[in-house]
Formats: sequence, structure tokens, C-alpha cells
Amino acid sequence: MQNDLLEPKSKRNKFFQLLVVSSLIFGMFFGSGNLIFPVHLGQMAGNNWFAAAIGFAVSGSLFPLLAILAVVVTKSDGLYDLARPVGRHYAALFLVLVHLTIGPFFGTPRTAATAYEMAVKPFLPARFDRVSMLVFTALFFGVAYLLTVHQSKLLKYVGKYLNTIFLALLAVVFLVAFVNPMGGLNHMPTTTYQTTATVSGMLEGYNTVDAVALLALSVTFVHAVRGLGYKDKELSSLTARAGTLSIGLEVMIYLGLVLLGAFSLNKMKLSANGGDALSSIVGYYFGNFGAALLGLLVTLGVFTTAMGLVASFAQDFHKLFPKVSYLTWLRVTCFVSFVVANAGLDTIISWSLPVLMLLYPLSLALILVSLTVHNKPYAGVVYKMTIAFTVLPAVLDMFASAPAALQTGFVKFAVNTYHQYLPFASLGLGWVTPTLLGFVLGLVLGKMGVFVSNNDNVSQESKY
Repeated sequence: MQNDLLEPKSKRNKFFQLLVVSSLIFGMFFGSGNLIFPVHLGQMAGNNWFAAAIGFAVSGSLFPLLAILAVVVTKSDGLYDLARPVGRHYAALFLVLVHLTIGPFFGTPRTAATAYEMAVKPFLPARFDRVSMLVFTALFFGVAYLLTVHQSKLLKYVGKYLNTIFLALLAVVFLVAFVNPMGGLNHMPTTTYQTTATVSGMLEGYNTVDAVALLALSVTFVHAVRGLGYKDKELSSLTARAGTLSIGLEVMIYLGLVLLGAFSLNKMKLSANGGDALSSIVGYYFGNFGAALLGLLVTLGVFTTAMGLVASFAQDFHKLFPKVSYLTWLRVTCFVSFVVANAGLDTIISWSLPVLMLLYPLSLALILVSLTVHNKPYAGVVYKMTIAFTVLPAVLDMFASAPAALQTGFVKFAVNTYHQYLPFASLGLGWVTPTLLGFVLGLVLGKMGVFVSNNDNVSQESKY
């Protein structure tokens, strides 16, 4: 279907199309965590803010960019196509796990819960909390559903309007804060950031989980670009350039947010978390109006993400189960997200973190092989070996992040052994060495002639 936003045949509009698609991609993955993590990082890093910001940008921006490029170079229509060389059953299982976690079981409900915590709860008496949460989340997902019923309109709503308003409000905050900074940047970093600021910043950026999110959202932005009339190489080129532009903007925003946090130490103490830090900073500059401004800013940020998540869930699940329509899957994910959101933000986070720790290594391993061997005749064996070597440390990372009640007996023994003997395991990066080992072993076996069937080759030439 031709998108009515722009006419792709007009050359003068191509740059505008690039900006709108970049805005769409940015709006879908830049949420509340991307706002608050860098601010707290700046407070913790003190005068080592720049080194910490570089580390944060590597994991918080470079990994998501690689996820976009993996989708582009493999010409994948979505997450299932990207993971299919590992095996059809694995691709289906991986798609389901990613979308359920990033979607209605965690990511999507968290958007509404965060918006409520920042934009509504501070202004209402505590006795109305449960009822107001119910009403707010119903409205939140009701509007999200209405704006994503027509898939071709997503580019207009998110890319052209909502994300533009979000960026304009954020620009106002930056302008006011940097014209009148709170002070200098000579504050002592916390212990962690005194000697390993870059590594610590990278680990903090790892918590954004944007690489996983962008894999899940890939079906939506590919569909949006195709809706503009682009195909084949033009589609790949526009998506790659738009993704690069959106990530570049994100890096600039990260630097600004880290600076805000570092400056704030002149007027306030180290906050317990990034949400408190950002709230205090906005309140300092904008007074009583600051709470409303921050609430609107956060709500816009998470709402565009929610729209991308519900649309991508419905699109990918319709592709996996074509007998069930896009609209039906859209209703399912919006309703389940509404129910889960009312469990409360703390509960959502505590039970979702272990699954995210499982999915992140598997996603990065998939990105690695997609970018390097997708068009090789031995691609299948490299995919299979890399993922096979990643699964065990990913599972152990999942158990290590699970609630304490689950870390008993053999599970506790296995996790302790894993942290003791595998490099970087205690940091949540124990998968790195096994993944690289599996990748190299797959290359060796592939070049020795141990091939997989042609059906498992990752080439997706017909997809676009």
C-alpha cells in the first residue's frame, strides 16, 4: 500500500523521507530508560563523564545500530527471517520469546507503567492510585491500538508528529540547562567510575536492551519504508541511512543527558536512580511546571515506543501464524499489556530482567553472524555453532538475574561456578568468550566443508 505521507518519486522529498523514517526508528526504541540511565551515569561518573559516556554509547548505540544493519544486509522482513538460518523451530521460538518479553509480558506494559509513575501519580492522592492506574493504562493502550490499526499510518503518527514533539521538548530542556549550567565538572566519581569509567559506562548502556528491541521492531520499520514505495537496494539504503542518522542523534542526546547529570552534582546530591535525578534537574530549572513538563516528555517517549512494540508484535505474529489477522494480534497484545501493566512497575521489572539477560546474548550473537557470514555458502553451520555456544551462558545469566528464591541448590552452584571460571561472567558478559569460540569453530567447520542444507542459507534476496 502506498503511504500517503510522501511521494517517493519526487527527489526533493527524499531527504524529508529520510528524516521521517529516522524519526520513526528513533521514536520506536528511545524510551524512558534511554532518558534516565544517562543522567544517573553522569552523576556517578563525575569528572570522568566523557569516558563513561563513550562506553555507554558503545553498548547503548553501537549495538542497536548493528542490529539495524543486520536486518538491512540480510534483507530480512523481520525477526523470524533473521534467525531462520539457525533453524526454523529456533527462529519461531526466538521470535515468540523476544516479542513476549519486549512486548506484552514486559516492555509494552512498562511503557504505560512508567508514564503513569511520572505523569499522573505525582498529581493525585494516594487513595486513588489503583483506580487511576487502571483508567490511565486503559486509555494509554486504547489510544495506542487506535493509532496502529492502520499500519501505513505509523510513519506519520510517530515519525512526523509525536517524536518531533518529544524532541522539541527535550531540546527546550537542554537549551535552558546548558545556557545556565549548575556548575563545573570537577566532582569525584563514585568508586566504580574512578578507574574503569568506560567499561562501567558500557555495562550501564547494556541495560537499555535496545539491540533486542530493534530486532523486534525491524518488521515495523521495514514495512514503513516499503509503504513509501521503496524496494530492493533503495529500501536497504534508506533503512541503513535512517538507522544511522537516528543512532547518531541518540549519541548526541546521550552526551547531553550525561552532562546534565554531571553538572547537577553542584546543586544536589547523588540520586538513588536516574528517574529521581532527571526529576530534580527539571524541577530545578522549571519549578512547579517541571513535573508536568517531565511527565509529558516521558509519556511521549514511552508512547511512541509502545506503538512500535504493539505494531511489530502483531506484524511478526501474523507472519508466523497467518491464519490469525494483524488486527486480532494487535488486540491481544494491547489487552495483555493493559492487564500486566496494572501489576505495577517494580513487579514487572523484577520478573522480566532474567528473560532479558537470556535474550540479549542470543540477540548479539545473531547480529554478529548476520553481519559477517549471511551470504556465505557455509553460513548455516556458523549460525548454528555460534548460537549453540551462546545458549548455556545465556541461560546461566538468566538464572543469575533471577529472584533469590530461584537461586538454590544446583542452580546456585552452577551460577557460582560460571562466575568463578568464565571471564567477565560476574559482569553479565560471560557469553562473550563462548560466543566467539562458537563463531570461530563454525567458520573452521564451514570452510572444511561441513555445510548445512541450502534451505538454511540466510540469503533473503526475494524478501525485499
